[in-house]
Amino acid sequence: MRLGVLDVGSNTVHLLVVDAHPGARPLPASSHKTELRLAEQLDADGRISPAAEESLLRFVESSLTVGEDLGVEEVIGFATSAIRDAPNGEELLARVRKLTGIELHVLGGGDEARLTFLAVRRWFGWSAGRLLVLDIGGGSLEIGAGLDELPDVAISLPLGAGRLTRDRLAGDPPSAEQIRAARRYARAEIGRVVRDVVRGGQPDQVVGSSKTFRTLARICTPEEGTLRRADLTEWVPRLAAMTEAERAELPSVSTGRARQILAGALVAEAAMELLGVESMQISPWALREGVILRRLDDMMSATGPGVSTRTPLG
Repeated sequence: MRLGVLDVGSNTVHLLVVDAHPGARPLPASSHKTELRLAEQLDADGRISPAAEESLLRFVESSLTVGEDLGVEEVIGFATSAIRDAPNGEELLARVRKLTGIELHVLGGGDEARLTFLAVRRWFGWSAGRLLVLDIGGGSLEIGAGLDELPDVAISLPLGAGRLTRDRLAGDPPSAEQIRAARRYARAEIGRVVRDVVRGGQPDQVVGSSKTFRTLARICTPEEGTLRRADLTEWVPRLAAMTEAERAELPSVSTGRARQILAGALVAEAAMELLGVESMQISPWALREGVILRRLDDMMSATGPGVSTRTPLG
């Protein structure tokens, strides 16, 4: 079946169209996305701004048109921390549902960690052994660890690159004191959960997923698909000294991500150091793929192997 996955993230809103069948690898067919940066577009009381609401509604409407044109049979919609944490998040979801018919399901932080872990496990396979998976989004940092497809540990912390930038790294570039304070905050948050993460034993493989880790790997580490802590530590002060425009000139740093990449680097360095990670592999699969895989697993359970199912669009 042709499946549309509408991901309302804290940075990017993305419709990924895939050809997906139970027991088979999902094959991407088309991508339609925009950087709304919802984690940064908040009013003083933490509510998603009216302008951001309208932008989201227009994108969902355009996604429906794109999906129909591409023959999408079912749309799965989900939202993460920006919607989850906003006081007007439920109101916004109701508006989306009323105006477009799309039901956006809000994922809890633990669900994000578990679904991301599932995607990484399927990508690397059982031979990877015990996995430690780190994912930096716009609103939160997810940590998952375990031997199976469901992690033993699934933790979400309020350390997304967009959130940290908005709350603690004003200025272009931010001041040295702001950077020190953001660094202390990130390390204190991660330090509280280190015991929970490592008590299951040392990982056989450490994996980073999400655009932030992919971007940092391309900036910092010569080998494709790998991020080394030593390289990241060298780059953090360089990123801190750059303006947003200068960061946008770095490899793979988009204009929309340039403001946030310093915050992402601070969180990544803190997580790697406190969890004893010297290097990590970068996974091309993350939360969206986890949502797709879970849907396919549910289809398999409901219909049995070899039986197809078709669900109307929306």
